[in-house]
Amino acid sequence: MNEPTMHRSLKNRHLQLISLGGIIGSGYFLGTGYILEKAGPASILAYLLGGLIVFCVMLCLAELAVAKPISGSFVNYANDYISPTWACGVGWAYWLNWIAYVPSEMIAAGIIMHNFIPQIGQVSWAIIFGLLITSINIFSVGKFGESEFWLALIKIIALVIFSCTALAICLGIIGGHYIGTSILLDNGGFAPNGYWSILITMVIILVNFQGSEIIGLAAGECKEPEKSIPIAVRNVSWRIIALYIIPVSLLISILPWNHAGLTESPFAAALREYGLNQLASFFAFVVLTAAISCSNSGLYGSGRALQALAKLNMAPKWLGRLNHHGMPQNSIFVSIIGCWLIILLYTYDTSSLAYTYLLAVSGFTGAMAWISICWSQYNFRCRLKKANLVHTLKYKTPFFPYLTLFGIWIQVLCLIVMLFTSDLRSALYTGLPMMIIPMIWHKLRHSKKNSSINNTTAKQTFH
Repeated sequence: MNEPTMHRSLKNRHLQLISLGGIIGSGYFLGTGYILEKAGPASILAYLLGGLIVFCVMLCLAELAVAKPISGSFVNYANDYISPTWACGVGWAYWLNWIAYVPSEMIAAGIIMHNFIPQIGQVSWAIIFGLLITSINIFSVGKFGESEFWLALIKIIALVIFSCTALAICLGIIGGHYIGTSILLDNGGFAPNGYWSILITMVIILVNFQGSEIIGLAAGECKEPEKSIPIAVRNVSWRIIALYIIPVSLLISILPWNHAGLTESPFAAALREYGLNQLASFFAFVVLTAAISCSNSGLYGSGRALQALAKLNMAPKWLGRLNHHGMPQNSIFVSIIGCWLIILLYTYDTSSLAYTYLLAVSGFTGAMAWISICWSQYNFRCRLKKANLVHTLKYKTPFFPYLTLFGIWIQVLCLIVMLFTSDLRSALYTGLPMMIIPMIWHKLRHSKKNSSINNTTAKQTFH
């Protein structure tokens, strides 16, 4: 009996929206409040820097994914082009990244639904949404792609509506008077807390952009990856501008930065300031769809990463098995159980600090995955150059090696900044063991196996 294989059921339109849906989660609609609170109008520059980083990572990933379109991509790339020990650490850290982040999305969805239907508790709603995204992920990759397509489309439409409305407010079409840059530069100027605050908020911003790497994990399940993946990557730049930079710039132009926080979506708060209560309520629904969409993408990514670890003998082998739909159901079930455990832990601390902490932990482990992608591409290209095979690549990362090295070291700098930020330092201390412990386990296990092989060889030689 032949072993089931993954089905290439994801269409080009699915892949384009998956790459988009993963980076527009509730962390964007809610977490932007934290960024505005810390950096003020200078948040625009922070988002520009974050966009540049994700663009570098995506260009590196595109070269690897087109050359080797396999599920669990960057875990395998790290294994092949960095080291198996590093791959084990970054793979488990990435899995734990989504196990920390998906619950934060489910919790956000639970808070929203609890406001609509208070008879059902936040945690109960979060578990309901967990069951929903489990069912979407477990049956067929085509259903996942289709659901993500429509959920992402809702978010795009909402951001376009907000941008048009905010622009009308700035120009005085709504509200009756021209605002221009008066709010943007009021309350302390463009950088009221100094330009250092840009780097302080970068970890949370990188969380907001996380999910774009999922197109690499999906490479093994999409049709014609050599065509679909470069298109998705080329579109990242204008999507970042259209869906992050423009909306955030307009948001900070109509909402005083010191009115922002984590208690409410700053997009909804901005609309309420101008009496647009019905549109603000619509954004509560948008945050709900964003949370479900990002949880959906996150569970997809965590399941594929865990399955890749199992295939590399870095996790129990039964986690690598596929069902008859070509889905890694065991790794998905284990992932969702991990998410539920985090949700239950959340019941002991429902403060906004807990939500920020989850985002920060996710920011560290996600950044390590992105550094790994750039590092893998750097080593991959160097090997091809030595073998004089660079010309065989169907897609090449431009401006090599400068763009690749920039992508690595700017993220290292952002992680160093975490050490000097009281709100995020403890998340760094939590994130480091997530990566180091699996690396130590793999190293010890590998050493023990080699020792056993050597002893067996020595005995055979003696006899």
